[in-house]
Amino acid sequence: MPQGKFIVIEGIDGSGKSTQLALLEQFLTQQGIPFALHCEPTKGAMGLLLREYLSGKRTADELAIAGLFTADRLDHITAQSTGIKALLAQGINVICDRYYFSSYAYNCHSYGLDAVLLLNKACAQLLRPDLTVFIDVPVSLAMERIAQTRTEREIYENEKYLQAVRKRYFAAFERVKSEESIVIADGTYPPGEVSRIIREHLRYTIGANKK
Repeated sequence: MPQGKFIVIEGIDGSGKSTQLALLEQFLTQQGIPFALHCEPTKGAMGLLLREYLSGKRTADELAIAGLFTADRLDHITAQSTGIKALLAQGINVICDRYYFSSYAYNCHSYGLDAVLLLNKACAQLLRPDLTVFIDVPVSLAMERIAQTRTEREIYENEKYLQAVRKRYFAAFERVKSEESIVIADGTYPPGEVSRIIREHLRYTIGANKK
């Protein structure tokens, strides 16, 4: 059985990831392409704890949060029947709404990109994405979308922080560009056009029809 492909959709909060994942889910279903949609943090015990930290219901330093993300992600990759690697081995394509790049971008401000790269080394050695699509938007637009769609904000959702996070994404991309397939998609276009751009790249990765 052919190995499935692992596709990651990245972006700062407010970039339009949720919309694009919904459009991608609809498209792949219509195409009859087997896929599974995974989200981070997961719905396991570690993921639920992380969501409490991200919402501000619990407090922790950045190193602790980054460590929890790594533990959650390792379980996400290796779970016996539902993990990403198990699904890929069955020929199922896996779409993930974030992967280790999010840790690089959201956590390296406290103790440096080198430390976060090291922390995520185990995840990268276990599984690298076949394609990462970063939906890029100006922070001002991201904040407008957050204001329109969020009933509760996470601790990272403010303009100053997201501006720094966006820069860190690009710093991480630059560091691993020889090892990863990364596409920057202009998220300022209407959702349908952004979806078309993503589908165009999927055509080369999983053979999806671009129409």
